[in-house]
Amino acid sequence: MNLPFKIARRYLFAKKSTNAINIISGISVFGITVGAAALIIILSVFNGFGELLGSLFDRFNPDVRITASEGKVFTPTATQLTQLRALESVEYCSETLEENAMFEYGKNTDFGIIKGVDEWFDEVTALDTMVRLGRYSLQENGRDYAVLGLGMQQKLDVNMSDLINPISVYMPKRKVKNSLMEQPFKKRIINFGGSFLVQQSDFDEQYVIVPMDFARELLSYTDEVSALEVKLRPEANAPAAIAEIRGIMGDGFDIKDRYQQNAAFFKIMNIEKWIAYVILSFTLVLVAFNMVGSLWMLVIDKKQDIAILKSMGATAKMIRNIFLSEGLLLSLLGVGIGFAIAILACLAQQYFGFITLQGGDAFLIEAYPVKMHLWDFIVVFITVVAIGTLAALLPAVRASRIEAIIRGE
Repeated sequence: MNLPFKIARRYLFAKKSTNAINIISGISVFGITVGAAALIIILSVFNGFGELLGSLFDRFNPDVRITASEGKVFTPTATQLTQLRALESVEYCSETLEENAMFEYGKNTDFGIIKGVDEWFDEVTALDTMVRLGRYSLQENGRDYAVLGLGMQQKLDVNMSDLINPISVYMPKRKVKNSLMEQPFKKRIINFGGSFLVQQSDFDEQYVIVPMDFARELLSYTDEVSALEVKLRPEANAPAAIAEIRGIMGDGFDIKDRYQQNAAFFKIMNIEKWIAYVILSFTLVLVAFNMVGSLWMLVIDKKQDIAILKSMGATAKMIRNIFLSEGLLLSLLGVGIGFAIAILACLAQQYFGFITLQGGDAFLIEAYPVKMHLWDFIVVFITVVAIGTLAALLPAVRASRIEAIIRGE
């Protein structure tokens, strides 16, 4: 351990001639502690919400989605489907068909998205695990059933116990002859099977899941699909699997992984997270003014010690390093205590959920989710140390200019 650091450590814990220096130093350490702990806790909460909502979206979105680069639909060839399902990295491949439609139940009408799915859809996604009313069953005893997002069910006010009145689905005809007698809309009816909840997202408010045959007949399609949705095996390497899929599908297709399907959501979450980090970092800058004051008073208190050290051969650089080390030690002490508090608080929240969400019945969870990331600790540590070092710079420069011999003594 070098001499400036040893002297700085002694100054940190030694009794000062003026009690105010101890008080201001304590306030500085307390401010850094609170700031560091708050930064870690806030960033961990954002991480928790990001992972929670991402996992909920993942139950509706597949590992890989294949869509046409141009146009709404495309017709996959039998060879493409066979080759996709034969890949070692692919566990399931589902065909889906989406289009905007109008829905009517009783006196209520609303617009949404009808999504036709095949028998592999519940294997590709985990939507069947998110059914809140009824059950995930699209065909039974020769009858077609629809599974609605909970928001859509509430907007239409669909009655679960109503076994008589079906849901009417209206779709504009793609080819309408110029005739006043022909209706421009195609109407089909379907029974209510259940509703699903993907945590108050657009999925709940818009989507109605129906059998693929029902959707194709309504849209006057035969083999067309909006997308091929792929579930990869757990051990599969996603980038390598996407490269294989791209080789099978060829040009003219957009192939997206989970992140790319929800890119806008993840970008917004990251922006909000780092805006919170910047705001709290500014509060640490304000706390640093206390550190400047305590170090400045320490320089005045140790003026005679500095003069003696210089008389013994200490250079201005050495004196400056003593007080820079003092600022570093104050920062390290504060950030260390702050990290300990943050870790204990996050672990307590994870295991006991002390802080609950208001209106918890509307959420899938009752308490705020938290998830600590090592990178957050590194960023906060660098931030606090940098602010503490900068705060110590002016007092350290002032200390280095004290003369070796103080006149009048």
